[in-house]
Amino acid sequence: MPYSLVSAATLGFDLVRLPAGGQVADVLVTGIGADAATLHRIAAAHPAAGRPDDERAALAVRARRAHELAAGGVPQLRDLTAPAGEDRSARLVALLERGTIGNTPALERLVRDDVLGPEHPVVADLDPAVTTQAADVLADAATGWWASDALDAPTRAELTGPFATATAWEPGPRPDLGPAAPGVAAFFEELRGLDEPGRRRWRLAVDAGRAQRRPWAAAMHGAAWAAHVSGRTRTLAAVQLMTVGVFADAGFSPRDGAEGVWNALAGCVQGLAMADLLDEESLAVLGGPWAAVTGRSLPLEG
Repeated sequence: MPYSLVSAATLGFDLVRLPAGGQVADVLVTGIGADAATLHRIAAAHPAAGRPDDERAALAVRARRAHELAAGGVPQLRDLTAPAGEDRSARLVALLERGTIGNTPALERLVRDDVLGPEHPVVADLDPAVTTQAADVLADAATGWWASDALDAPTRAELTGPFATATAWEPGPRPDLGPAAPGVAAFFEELRGLDEPGRRRWRLAVDAGRAQRRPWAAAMHGAAWAAHVSGRTRTLAAVQLMTVGVFADAGFSPRDGAEGVWNALAGCVQGLAMADLLDEESLAVLGGPWAAVTGRSLPLEG
């Protein structure tokens, strides 16, 4: 399945179930928010930068082999068989804990075609060689973290090291979240402060809201369409990807992600990010889990 910034919540669903999904999300958020100086700095960290042709060719072969290892290291759902002897819901959760919807080639295409694609605000003015090298570094880092448990330490470091070097002292600007920023910040702050009883309330809210799956999907689609027509797809994608790290900070587990907690959080931030363009019914559906947990409406004003 291809990934796109339009469906960043789907990518987030995969990332929260991967051991280093938060690092993958951070790479992508860096690319989304990068200014020209940041992209030049990332491109300069490319392993082949300044090398003679023979060394560049050897490095390209090594990188290709590392990507091939990563691609085979994380199973996809379509390749898995559900365990026998359990009810349907338990079988589904077991599958979701073990495999992803997309894969590393889809992730790499996302970096090159969407994150640093023609909609990026500074890419059009960059030397194409700089964009290509920056995309290489971002794609390598995202791939290395995606398959972190499947790669040996030297191979993982080979893929992720250049990005780490480029951003160690100057991480680069974060994406501008526009009018949603105060509400998103308040939402993230509350999640990071959750204790175990708080996490349990979210799990119970997810269980109670399962009957709302169809209205939730329609509201998510409506918000994504609103982002598209208003030119805010990249902003919405950044919010979703930032939520991946907050999911882990809040103490939720990959199993929580498989059982629906990610979808609940993704719906809330989708509503927060696009609240000014959504009708009240859609906003209520997307913010339903938050209301069930806190007894309050989404913090639109921060």
